[in-house]
Amino acid sequence: MRSFFLMPLCLLLAGLNVHGEMIPVIQRQGAMHGFLVLRSPEGKIIATGDQVNVVKGNEVHSRLTFHFRDGSIDDESSVFKQTSTFQLVSDHHVQKGPSFPEPQNVSVDVQSGKVTWREIKDGKEKVTTERMDVPPDLVNGMISLIVQNFPKNATEVKASYLAVSSKPRVVKLSVKPDGEDSCHIGGVSRASERFNIHVEIGGIAGAIAPIVGKQPADTKVWVLKGEAPTFLKMEGALYLKGPIWAMELASPVWPKVSP
Repeated sequence: MRSFFLMPLCLLLAGLNVHGEMIPVIQRQGAMHGFLVLRSPEGKIIATGDQVNVVKGNEVHSRLTFHFRDGSIDDESSVFKQTSTFQLVSDHHVQKGPSFPEPQNVSVDVQSGKVTWREIKDGKEKVTTERMDVPPDLVNGMISLIVQNFPKNATEVKASYLAVSSKPRVVKLSVKPDGEDSCHIGGVSRASERFNIHVEIGGIAGAIAPIVGKQPADTKVWVLKGEAPTFLKMEGALYLKGPIWAMELASPVWPKVSP
């Protein structure tokens, strides 16, 4: 699954050098349709999701949509190139409904640097477009590709991310291996690798962020170990100060047919 959340990030980040690294293409992405579920901290299924990738030449058009049982929607569409590295072309992310206290609707075009976001003020929708210094290593819509293509023997990968708040800002993510766990597939134990994603806040802002409650919680991602690392699970918040939800792969369940 190439993407799974709108990273909840701090607003105290102006002036930081946030350029990171390009993601190397170790595992090329192909056409696919995957199924996911989103669980509450109590383990209850609160949303079902579809991940659809369509390949057009060296471009991948990817869309991840979650439909919540309360009617909410989390919908992200991304286009990225895969040559020697993954390069984001565009991203559009929408969150709305009762599950999201502050609806989000943000789009970015990397080449032009044009960022557009919509917000509700005094009951009216306000649309703002600005040109920003968008770094080439932006990973919106591609976060899972970092862990699926994590360089062998690397201890850390840093990448840029367009965080959404009252005004979008580019921030830095630090992704590190975080140990191993085991899971069961069809009753058989399989090894998985765990990664930790941390939002770096430098300078004075970084020092006071934990004190004022602005430091986002780290996100955990698990991938199946082997020749083709595959996303298995993510635990993290989908919005600032949101609950820690768990996103997992799902399989079709067939109704039992009486003989």
